[in-house]
Amino acid sequence: TFFKGVFCLQPGHYFIYEDGKMEISRYFEPNFTGKYEKTFDEAAAEVEKVMKESVEKHKISDVEVASYLSSGVDSSYLTYLGQVDHTFTVGFDEGEYSEIQDAKDFAESIHMKNDAKVITPDEYWDSLSDIQYYMDEPVADPAAVALYFLSKEAAKKVKVVLSGEGSDELFGGYNIYCEPLEHTAFNKIPMPIRRFMGKFAEYCLPRGMKGRGFLMRHGKTLEERYFANATNIFTEREAAKILKKGCRPGIQDVTKPLYNRVKDKDAVTKMQYVDLHLWLVHDILMKGDKMGMANSLEVRVPFLDRNVLELAESLPLQYKVQAPRTKVALRAAAERSIRNKTAEKKKLGFPIPIRVWLKEEKYYNRVRAMFASSMAKKFFNTDLLMKMLEDHRDGKNTNEKTDDSRKIWTVYIFLVWYDRFFEHGKPVHPSMTAGK
Repeated sequence: TFFKGVFCLQPGHYFIYEDGKMEISRYFEPNFTGKYEKTFDEAAAEVEKVMKESVEKHKISDVEVASYLSSGVDSSYLTYLGQVDHTFTVGFDEGEYSEIQDAKDFAESIHMKNDAKVITPDEYWDSLSDIQYYMDEPVADPAAVALYFLSKEAAKKVKVVLSGEGSDELFGGYNIYCEPLEHTAFNKIPMPIRRFMGKFAEYCLPRGMKGRGFLMRHGKTLEERYFANATNIFTEREAAKILKKGCRPGIQDVTKPLYNRVKDKDAVTKMQYVDLHLWLVHDILMKGDKMGMANSLEVRVPFLDRNVLELAESLPLQYKVQAPRTKVALRAAAERSIRNKTAEKKKLGFPIPIRVWLKEEKYYNRVRAMFASSMAKKFFNTDLLMKMLEDHRDGKNTNEKTDDSRKIWTVYIFLVWYDRFFEHGKPVHPSMTAGK
């Protein structure tokens, strides 16, 4: 963990401690066989069957069970199958960053109640220190904050909710999973030539230039470029420049043992396997569980039922991803019950307007003060952080390929976490100092 001398037991493992010795053993290992031999329609029917059974089991409770509801297929399908009385949604008053209206429309179409909350920017930013405290370790996923407010709203009325974690890792839901199935002609170019082109693009072409990122990615093997969904915020080269003590261990030191276990699998399955062990464990389930527990709310995850996993493991590649479509079999199952518009909606994640807020003076100044602190100087080359922040505010890196808002956010969240645990502790809320 981020605390010296404190360690986590990995999922699927147990340990025996005896006579001063600890022996750690693995008792469960996901195994994607892809050996499903029935038709696609039969696969969709089986997905529907195991999901119905899983939701039914996860609804067993002495109290009411509700559901989180976004505008995507996962939570919508669970909500429909669960026939719950209450659904809960949060969003932002920033147009494209709010799924509230879509969620309300879906809830209305299946005759269910929906409680929605608009999170204000000040609420979001003022909660950051507390949320990092509840998280124990720094998690720089902006969606963790939204989940905190979502669970807080749900806890006002219920004690248990259903949530859609795990569907993307099991059924092939992330848009990045399409990448190995696209541009197959380019990938036939010998690797030494692609490697040269990638290095040339990285070192000689300007950031944001069309095609630069493509050449950089395809100049590396999958094992060299894919470290888990959405976690490659900084390249190792960038991190080495910003961190005072360099970037060690390297990312591949973490991922190589995982790739070694699935070296005979197709590229998409390899990505799923890495995501199951890294992204799902250390981000998705971490924030879902801890934000729920911060509000005394039990979050149940029907997609991670063992029978659902076993079926998902057996599905061949074409039942999972057919670029540009993802979660093909799951969406087909969902279409049997819910409207096509929802079942086929592209994966969005949890849209958060971080890049917009960082251009506003109030929030820019908060981050700038943290980047200028003596605390930041312990870990980072702060001149580079300041330039990144100022360039973002001034609109120098405005398109998606050069946007640095996630990088800025990642460093800022680490500093918020470090400040809470090792420097000043619990911050004084701005409202408590008003007028002083």
